[in-house]
Amino acid sequence: MNLRNAARGRECQVRLVGICNGNPDTTVLAHYRMSGLNGVAMKPPDLIAAYACSSCHDAIDRRAHVDLDRDFVRLAHAEGCFRTIAILIGENSLKW
Repeated sequence: MNLRNAARGRECQVRLVGICNGNPDTTVLAHYRMSGLNGVAMKPPDLIAAYACSSCHDAIDRRAHVDLDRDFVRLAHAEGCFRTIAILIGENSLKW
């Protein structure tokens, strides 16, 4: 399953209060970046990502809403990753 394509039309799982636009037409797969998972020109695996609307994705990537506390945004993104994985498991899209 192509998780990047599967993000289209999905509900945002990051859900930054006051930021999230709630528009599934803007949802993309937002990769969680952390040491050991990514590097220069290298994204983390698609499984370590969240369905995120364009507004939440902009906050995650610090293109907008830079006034938000970085740790708060990272926590919301991590929780979104967990919710996204739970959705995929519930849909039997992930095989163990």
